[in-house]
Amino acid sequence: MKKLQFKVSINALANKVYDVMLGISNKSTYEQWTALFNPTSTYEGSWNKGSKMLFVGTDEKGEKGGMVSEIFDNIPNEFISIRHYGLVKANVEITEGPEVEKWANAFENYSFEENNGTTTITIDLDTAEDFLDYMNETYPKALVKLKEICEK
Repeated sequence: MKKLQFKVSINALANKVYDVMLGISNKSTYEQWTALFNPTSTYEGSWNKGSKMLFVGTDEKGEKGGMVSEIFDNIPNEFISIRHYGLVKANVEITEGPEVEKWANAFENYSFEENNGTTTITIDLDTAEDFLDYMNETYPKALVKLKEICEK
């Protein structure tokens, strides 16, 4: 696992950034910024601490794929921690085996820090070696989109 960090400052209050980023009031705001990772990106589940969450998209065959995760921690408007522990492949949840071992217990943490009406999000995440270039290329673009949506 490799650790990556991304930051973005958004001219909006933390409660708005948190709401838009996670799609709390309107799931489509989450889907808009995560579409840069996968055009059909969405989630199934709850953002409550301890809840199971599927981060999924659909492939060209119409099959669901993505991550099986747990909301490890959630302090609204301040911090959210996601622990990935499995994969969704061709509509099936896989939580053990060689494919999963690359991702098992990978974390994605989001810290929200508000200062004078501007919120800085710091994203710390673990990623498999073969996804490094993809994440380094895609995450900054997704955060530009998130900033755009929040500042509307």
